[in-house]
Amino acid sequence: MKKFVTRRQQLGLQPNNPVEHSRGLGDTIEKFTKTTGIKSAVEKFKNAAGVKDCGCGKRRDSLNRMFPYNTKPNNNRAL
Repeated sequence: MKKFVTRRQQLGLQPNNPVEHSRGLGDTIEKFTKTTGIKSAVEKFKNAAGVKDCGCGKRRDSLNRMFPYNTKPNNNRAL
């Protein structure tokens, strides 16, 4: 019997949790690599090569700090 997989599960999100919004460019890249399967390929290669940490988390956090998404509305902008 084939198990029904939702889009949220494919993206690695929990079924009952709200959608996780990207804080910056690093989160967007991580979502892209998860969806396309690049992340799982890197994980397999990393494990085969015996590397403990590829630095993906640090890279994601650095990109989020360098290129954050403005999630709060800025009402003080001049038009």
